[in-house]
Amino acid sequence: MLSASSCEPQPVETATHDTEPRDDQGGRPAAAASPAGGRLAGKLRGTLSVATKLAYPLVILCAWHWDTPRYIGCMLFVLLWLQRWTGTGAIAASLRRLTPVDWCVAAVLNCASVAIVLTNSELLLRLYPSLVNLGLLVVFGATLVSGPSMVEKFARLHNPNPSLQVVRYTRRVTQIWCVFFTLNSVFSVYTALCWRRETWSLYNGALAYVLIGVLLVGEIAWRRLIMLPRAARSEAS
Repeated sequence: MLSASSCEPQPVETATHDTEPRDDQGGRPAAAASPAGGRLAGKLRGTLSVATKLAYPLVILCAWHWDTPRYIGCMLFVLLWLQRWTGTGAIAASLRRLTPVDWCVAAVLNCASVAIVLTNSELLLRLYPSLVNLGLLVVFGATLVSGPSMVEKFARLHNPNPSLQVVRYTRRVTQIWCVFFTLNSVFSVYTALCWRRETWSLYNGALAYVLIGVLLVGEIAWRRLIMLPRAARSEAS
């Protein structure tokens, strides 16, 4: 779930020369790269980005079908790097500015996936989702200490100058996510140690993401139905 976690395509700068490149036959200036080609590459990269994000829970959900944890560890390692390489959009550009804490979390997850490959340990594989939640807890929690909070960073992508009320609200939402990641990490350890392989993969590959969806929908409903009307009444008075 870390997970996180992915850049808007930027125009390519070309150097200006006194003599333009010419093609071999007509002596005309060489044609510039087609904008359509760049858009197509961006769409393909965006599609691959979505696919890699969906692939992680699917890999965990289907892990109980494979008797060799080493194969799952290989897929997790590849997904970590694909998610970073294929990221697109403003949010991805923001997330690419990794802090030392982010690098440490990424290093731990990479080491964990490599350890699964080398040891072929099912226990390490079972503990991997808990490490993902713990990593998200560290990343979100670190922003509460240094600021701005993680949710505030997302909010600033649409509103670069949020009000003090918005800053307080986004900080509270970040705290709620930290509580969720703590509880989910602990429960994930319990499923790794006490549940059968099938039920472990069902929870960590599906049910945990249902809970994330419920939390997201609940926050959106609270913001639109309660917080925003309350803020509007406060401004009106």
